[in-house]
Amino acid sequence: MRKLKVISGKDCIKILCKHFGFQALRRKGSHITLGKESSSGRIGTVVPDHDELRIGTLKSILELAEVKEEEFARFL
Repeated sequence: MRKLKVISGKDCIKILCKHFGFQALRRKGSHITLGKESSSGRIGTVVPDHDELRIGTLKSILELAEVKEEEFARFL
């Protein structure tokens, strides 16, 4: 099992968009809102465009995005 590591907000957005089907919907300041349609409805999350995302912040982003940590860690 791979573990999460500290990555940038841009890298997080790239992975979520490329591998999990999210799209950037809007930006307000340094925060970018991502969203996608799923069978259960609309799913969204907010990613800060920072140089480093703390592990706890990354876990919260993934929880809102309904993406499992193990699946996301495969692309790191």
